[in-house]
Amino acid sequence: MNDVVRFAYHRPHLESSLVRGEEKVKELMRGTAQNVPAGKTLIRAGTDHEFVYRLVSGWACRTRGIADGRDQIILVFLPGELFAVKSMFVSCHFDDVKVLADSVVERANCRNLHEAFDTDTDVANRCMWQVVEEERRLHGWVFGLGQGSAEERLALLLIDFRGRLALSGAIARNAMSYAMPLTQTQLADHVGITPVHVNRILRSFRENGMVTVRDGEVIIGNLSGLARCAHPLLDAYERTTPEYVGPQADRDD
Repeated sequence: MNDVVRFAYHRPHLESSLVRGEEKVKELMRGTAQNVPAGKTLIRAGTDHEFVYRLVSGWACRTRGIADGRDQIILVFLPGELFAVKSMFVSCHFDDVKVLADSVVERANCRNLHEAFDTDTDVANRCMWQVVEEERRLHGWVFGLGQGSAEERLALLLIDFRGRLALSGAIARNAMSYAMPLTQTQLADHVGITPVHVNRILRSFRENGMVTVRDGEVIIGNLSGLARCAHPLLDAYERTTPEYVGPQADRDD
């Protein structure tokens, strides 16, 4: 997608460079598209990995698990996003990267992409913006885990998915439904509560007419209500972007 609105709060003088960088990265990855089934681990924690990916369609995530079965989904990747950019800089990935739904990915060898990074400002800006965007989302999520209620966190997550899918062009900008492959257990692993608690909150959201999550689909009945629930955890970009919160953005009520 070439619409620069997806590049959150980019400096105006970088606008053209980010758009060019997007196209140049796509060109570097042209012809590498591959289908990846749901459940496949693309990158294993503790290993070297030579590729950087672009998600063409589908869902993927960065996750960390421990021997006793506990697992934390750290980041979810959606269509149009680059991931595993750190392959260019580190010899060991610290977490698994798994595919959540049948997906199509493109990839570039980290050495080839780093050569372009070194010699082409547009490619460097596009890659660095992805790192900055992941930092923005991680900061918001850390704040939510530390200060947000379970209801606020789950509302934030559903709004985050809707906004990012709309900005990427994966769904219409005014869409009030989208496919979401995460199970209630996976939602719990991301939000930091039990699956039973997730079920209880989703039932409350459904009974209040805000949102229904069923059979892999999210159907939003009251975006304003969902946004009010998530509002304490939304950052400045999300509060002012209609794709996240609807046309009445920047609400402080």
